[in-house]
Amino acid sequence: MEFIKGIQKKETTELADLLTGAYTGKTVSVSGAVHTIRDMGELSFIILRKAEGLIQCVRERSPEGAEPPSADDLKEESTVIVTGAVSPEPRAPHGLEIRVSEIRVLSVPAEVLPIAVSKWKLNTSLETKLALRPITLRNPMERAKFRIQEGIVRGFRDFLHSQHFTEIRTPKIVARGAEGGSNVFRLDYFNKKAELGQSPQFYKQTMVGVYDRVFEAAPVFRAEKHNTTRHLNEYTSLDFEMGYIDGFEDVMAMETAMLQYVMKLLSEEYEKELLMLNVTLPDVSKIPAVTFKRAKELVSEKYSRPIRNPYDLEPEEENLIGRYFKEEFGSDFVFVTHYPSKKRPFYAMDDPQDPKYTLSFDLLFRGLEITTGGQRIHDYDAIIKKMEARGMDPEELASYLMIFKYGMPPHGGLGIGLERLTMRLLNEQNVRETTMFPRDVTRLEP
Repeated sequence: MEFIKGIQKKETTELADLLTGAYTGKTVSVSGAVHTIRDMGELSFIILRKAEGLIQCVRERSPEGAEPPSADDLKEESTVIVTGAVSPEPRAPHGLEIRVSEIRVLSVPAEVLPIAVSKWKLNTSLETKLALRPITLRNPMERAKFRIQEGIVRGFRDFLHSQHFTEIRTPKIVARGAEGGSNVFRLDYFNKKAELGQSPQFYKQTMVGVYDRVFEAAPVFRAEKHNTTRHLNEYTSLDFEMGYIDGFEDVMAMETAMLQYVMKLLSEEYEKELLMLNVTLPDVSKIPAVTFKRAKELVSEKYSRPIRNPYDLEPEEENLIGRYFKEEFGSDFVFVTHYPSKKRPFYAMDDPQDPKYTLSFDLLFRGLEITTGGQRIHDYDAIIKKMEARGMDPEELASYLMIFKYGMPPHGGLGIGLERLTMRLLNEQNVRETTMFPRDVTRLEP
């Protein structure tokens, strides 16, 4: 009988280990995919692609009658194990190369690539990139985008753990949506009506009564028939909810500190990807805040734009607000607070100073809303009263209302659209550029 005791050390060496310098002059074996091959006659340069980046391997043409290093018929995207001596080479990626003594082929592609992923940048349409997504994601620039996105999620998690938040998992098949409206994907759930969750809102509030502070990074679903550069039908929401707050300002302060942590992490550990994509990280040392009403007035005055919708921000207005605070305060971010009550969900707490508005906010990043959050109603009688005023039947949400019936602390939270945040950070123009496998009104594959 055999027993599995854990990870066994492999014969191959990883790029991270090579970069320590401990293997210079030593013979190593490295696995990877053949990213590109450049035949220079006496020398062939084989560039291997690994998760951490590219490695240059140099194979010398063998003298007549000598045994070659093998695999003279290598193709791009073959997977191989290359054995050879590690040598310094300032012109090569990472400043080193492997002088090949042997190549062992693990697999060979059945067909020639439909697009040259080895080029530094894919000079093709977004539609082609998405149609060939399993292949185009292998391109270095495309890979860099999602490495940075990984850093955002990693920073979000690490920071909230440091602030005593507990990570939770909430259901995505639900009886009803948290946001209301008709933009839900309906399911036949064993002859019962069900929906794909628009938001983890009800469940993260529930878990505040259990752990005080909770967070989740997970997909949400919106059946909106938008086909714009900023909308998706499935996206990743970075949510947190925190109890025992003094006001919704505590939530904004927590998000600001989280963004500071994320930007620091990216600058320290994702510098290579930031340089590849020519990204300058925004200053998040402080973020201005302005009320919804005042924000509309400011852009109307400065840019001579009439206020057409007093209850919501149009995309053009969001863009102008972002422009205003960049020009006036040098900030890429701005919190817009106190949104009208009629445009916020029933669980949003109204401002006691003026109940037409709520203790809520959006965070705009370079003129695009990336976050919605605020303080929630925590009193049972108050939430029942607001539901009835909106013509809602409390019985339909009895399981949710249970948490208020049996006591909840003052609390609030937010949801951040990961793909939108990444899009703005990388200065992309379409949210699909920063979504691995987008789901929109026309796309269900790949």
